Amino acid sequence: MLSDLGALRRLLLPLAVICVAAGLSGAVFSPLLSLFLSTEVQASPAQITMFLVASPLASVAVSTVVGRLSDRYPIRRILLVATGAAGAAGMAATAYVRDFWFLLLLAVTVTAFAQTTFPQSFAYARQALARVDSGRSAMAISTLRTLYSAAWVGGPPIAAVVQSVGGFRWVYLLAAAAFAAATLVALAWLAEPPPVPSAAAPVAAGPAPEALPVGVLPDSPPPLRENAPGWVLAVTIMGFTLLQTPLTLGLQALPLFVINDLHGVTRDSGLILGLCAALEIPLMLASGALATRLPLRGLVLGGAVLGMLYYGLAGLASQVWMLLAGQMLNAGYIAAVTGIGISYVQDMLPREPGRATTLYSNTYTIGAVLAGPLLGVATAVGVRWAYPMCAGLCACGLVLLLVTRRGYKG
Repeated sequence: MLSDLGALRRLLLPLAVICVAAGLSGAVFSPLLSLFLSTEVQASPAQITMFLVASPLASVAVSTVVGRLSDRYPIRRILLVATGAAGAAGMAATAYVRDFWFLLLLAVTVTAFAQTTFPQSFAYARQALARVDSGRSAMAISTLRTLYSAAWVGGPPIAAVVQSVGGFRWVYLLAAAAFAAATLVALAWLAEPPPVPSAAAPVAAGPAPEALPVGVLPDSPPPLRENAPGWVLAVTIMGFTLLQTPLTLGLQALPLFVINDLHGVTRDSGLILGLCAALEIPLMLASGALATRLPLRGLVLGGAVLGMLYYGLAGLASQVWMLLAGQMLNAGYIAAVTGIGISYVQDMLPREPGRATTLYSNTYTIGAVLAGPLLGVATAVGVRWAYPMCAGLCACGLVLLLVTRRGYKG
């Protein structure tokens, strides 16, 4: 039982290490995946497209099944150990195998299972934090999400250096080592978290949570709300899918837009992305702190508005400095949607953290798949149009979240 904040920190520390390791593993191999397939595997354009579509779809399917199982049985720690081990094995095999069909099979099975490390880490955190108030829980989860983002800041440059020195084999061995580190931490430090409280769980006699001394957590879990209605959950997930699609679409369009429309150079794209990442991390921590005082719903809706403003500005930009100036808006949008969004969906399914976190993480994956054809349309009519598309997606996502106001129980 958690009795003070020290115990809470000791519980979250291993999860922090796992988030950094899992984030680093994805950050070192994902940006180079297309290059790896085309140069090392000698895959055709059709095969590369097949791989890039099949892999995320398999990840969605596998993570959905794993999320359901993790809520039904007390196996969340076991799953974190197993997914980390699967990632280590899959990356190690990819370091040496160059047969396309074997790699595709590996991607839709072992690697897809390994990708559930992300949702299961946050589901574990939510289950372990079930006895604290939702604001503090949101702040802790937002902090973990920040660490995951920080790994993505350092991962791609590290991967570029490793690839230039040792080739793709060492890139995938580095990813395997990161997964192995996550496995060892889960195996050595984590314990199976206590069951999620039932809706009828009694509240222990004693002072109300707000009257407890500073630094002390309640001894007994508060009763949980009922799940949000099915239609509210479905509309919310569609809303987050629309809000997450611009994250990939805008990123993919950026180099072409900077060079062809703004007459910049390649390093300008790197400067824009670096500035956004530098702003995103403190803003994600700030949004977690605000979640202790403000409703999660208001923060997420505000983030959607910031996304509309940024992509509207980007669509009108005529010089690179205008994109640089807009990165505060972009970082605020990312911090709210990707940092607070996890807790927002978890609050809708309080007794099913595995399913909730999986549903949320799948919105990014599906959004990334949708971004591909949208980028194709944008490049056909003018790559600048990718940004009005992104603004429209944010607006539609905002509308869907507003529609759920009456049924939202977060």
